[in-house]
Amino acid sequence: MTPAFSNTSSATYVSGRRRFLATALGACAIAPVNFASVQTGTGGTGSLTKEQRDRMTPAEVLDELKKGNERFRTGKMVSRDYRDQQRTSAAGQFPAAVVLGCIDSRAPAEIIFDAGIGDTFNARIAGNVVNDDLLGSLEFACAVAGAKVLLLFGHTACGAIKGAIDDVEMGNLTGLLARVKPAISATTFAGEKSSKNAAYVDAVARRNVLLGLDSIRRRSPILADLEQKKTIQIAGGMYDLTTGIVEFVTEG
Repeated sequence: MTPAFSNTSSATYVSGRRRFLATALGACAIAPVNFASVQTGTGGTGSLTKEQRDRMTPAEVLDELKKGNERFRTGKMVSRDYRDQQRTSAAGQFPAAVVLGCIDSRAPAEIIFDAGIGDTFNARIAGNVVNDDLLGSLEFACAVAGAKVLLLFGHTACGAIKGAIDDVEMGNLTGLLARVKPAISATTFAGEKSSKNAAYVDAVARRNVLLGLDSIRRRSPILADLEQKKTIQIAGGMYDLTTGIVEFVTEG
């Protein structure tokens, strides 16, 4: 059964010296712990630590990615000292999530999810396709480095999707676009099936995300096992270039 994409929940702006990935722990005893540094006038709080990351559940990490996108699209992004984050993460990294997206210059994951240095692993490839090398990277991020969310997201008006629809052939791009074509045949669409039809392009892009999630679970027993044990959460999304909104799906 194909899941529906749902709108991101609204988020309250996190201020002060908190970080934006708030845990549910100790609401009355301690301030929530988050993975993005929020600055005050006296300087930054540094990059995410292992202790802070490990206190969060996968569901909390995903929820805070949604809140980060809400801050981005509403113009309420947190203020960061990137040099401070660079210095504090130099000796080690403890990202809470790994994000696989398209190389499109308009869809930088760190910005649209309002994340800082050391907060997320980020992989990018045209059409956000899932190949063996990227699967290995995702396995490293989750099974070795401890990331708790694996997010695969596509975007509207994707050039790789258009190229696959148009059967573009050019050098090594030909083989890459071949990985997108299963989404074309798997997309049910009543209107004009053309790269000039924005609605059709976006429908194929959404199906490409869903097939990508299925591919991750099917081709990586490591990631599928981590998800089964609820050690990680695998999720998908679609980023709207016009609105700045990421719509999420949690199952493929």
